Amino acid sequence: MNSRQRRGVILLLLSILCALAAFAGVLSVINDVESKVGPEVTAYRLKSDVAPYTPLSTGQFEKIEMPERWLSENAVTDLGDIRGKIAVTTLQEGSLLQNDMIVNQPALKPGQQEVAIMIDAATGVAGKITPGSSVNVYATFEGEREGAPAQSKIIVTNAKVLDVGRITALEPDENDRGRQPTDAVPITFALSAIDAQRITYAESFAQRVRLALVAPGGDSTVPEQDRTYELAKDK
Repeated sequence: MNSRQRRGVILLLLSILCALAAFAGVLSVINDVESKVGPEVTAYRLKSDVAPYTPLSTGQFEKIEMPERWLSENAVTDLGDIRGKIAVTTLQEGSLLQNDMIVNQPALKPGQQEVAIMIDAATGVAGKITPGSSVNVYATFEGEREGAPAQSKIIVTNAKVLDVGRITALEPDENDRGRQPTDAVPITFALSAIDAQRITYAESFAQRVRLALVAPGGDSTVPEQDRTYELAKDK
């Protein structure tokens, strides 16, 4: 075998080795794709924590790709879905965005304010009040002076409920150590400025605040003389 033939054999062997290496690379890629279980889809992950009721924007999320099989059915795959939405609860950094984490941003009428207060879960909500409900807000107060009768007052009528949050356990404050811990629910209302003051005052100083659900289409107007109740005056 002369030198030219030897060079030909060497080149042939090198070509075979390169072909084998390329084939091994293709197999590696195929195995890697198969290990990811199917095609990849787009999902969105939170860059940082988002507080409840915060309006959402595209800058709060980062785009990622992941196997479709591993993505939940209610995952958000199009950031257009967050347009006009707010966080319904605290969204944690690194979480995948899902439809049940967001709700439509409430539309307030001119002059209205969005106000949230804590309502006793047992006496105030009972699971029947939902976003969109209209309620009358009752509050019971101790007498203004010693010996004066306690009173029940309707402080706000036809209050529009925007959102009902999750039940939260509340510990008694320092002035109420004799009371047992209670479960409360954050309720968000759309209110005028004066009604917002009334309802926040009741949350702070009333012995109890209750919500009375108003039937759809019903008349929630209460005459002024009927808004305060004392047992001794009941006939």
